[in-house]
Amino acid sequence: MNAIDDNNVSVNQRTNLLVKDLLMNASALNVLVSEHDSGAMIVDAGIKALGGLEAGRRIAEICMGGLGFVSLQNDSTFKNWPLSVKVHAKNPIIACLGSQYAGWALSHEKFFSLGSGPARAIAQREDIFKELAYKDQSSHTSLVLETDKTPPIEVIEKVSHDTGIKASNLTFILTPTRSLAGTVQITARVLEVALHKMHAVHFPLEQFVDGYGVAPIPAPSPDFLTGMGRTNDAILFGGFVHLYVNCEDVAAAELAQAMPSSASKDYGRPFAEIFKAVNMDFYQIDPLLFSPAKVTVTNMKTGNSFLAGAFNEALLEKSFN
Repeated sequence: MNAIDDNNVSVNQRTNLLVKDLLMNASALNVLVSEHDSGAMIVDAGIKALGGLEAGRRIAEICMGGLGFVSLQNDSTFKNWPLSVKVHAKNPIIACLGSQYAGWALSHEKFFSLGSGPARAIAQREDIFKELAYKDQSSHTSLVLETDKTPPIEVIEKVSHDTGIKASNLTFILTPTRSLAGTVQITARVLEVALHKMHAVHFPLEQFVDGYGVAPIPAPSPDFLTGMGRTNDAILFGGFVHLYVNCEDVAAAELAQAMPSSASKDYGRPFAEIFKAVNMDFYQIDPLLFSPAKVTVTNMKTGNSFLAGAFNEALLEKSFN
């Protein structure tokens, strides 16, 4: 199956420009740039650096391969959490599944992180690229890691080997969950989470036309579990997506009903509580939980729209506070 409308688009070519701009404005964005012993560029967006909302917004667009548009806006949906992130893309399938999805597991001894960003499309280490029939190439690339540690040289060498790009042409952007930048870039996955759910329930990606997502930005927490729980709950209880599809109404209606987080058997508690209950093993959590709270699916073929799910402000408040 080929779900890509334009196989000539290069997420790396687009992203390299954004990374260059991030490095040039590092001081203004409160991020720290250093060179690793391997020659790789390391961008600290929240470990020792302060980072911030704008740094997180820009990093979210880097995650989306330069195809995404991420904006911060005031939203009256949740009275105590008005700052929200809104996301859409030129080509959502490539932007979200081909770049933004944190699907590349990188580990060495005590270090573990999931890689997100355009390097994934070069390395092709995940099965999803076979379905997308999308592969990119570039002399430079970048990877965003949700971590509070600098990756060891073994991880950098693995990325270099798998992409075929020398370490001196690699940029690693580090966004710990406890940071403002990390909180923004993770919450900005609201549309990506929906497309991944769409893929998980076997809706044909070639029938997807477009979409956008909105989610409230939670307060960061210095505690990893709490911070990670809040960013997930922002989407599970406060995220909204509008998907545009081209199919039969029956299929559009079924997609709408399957999409919300409330369709999962694990729905009903803040994510941190669920995570602790399964001894912090992601694989014991129902994968269908990871989706927005509310969805509208509009069928371009008929003009009919199907709505499902609901916001859960009570659980959002319990998580955020």
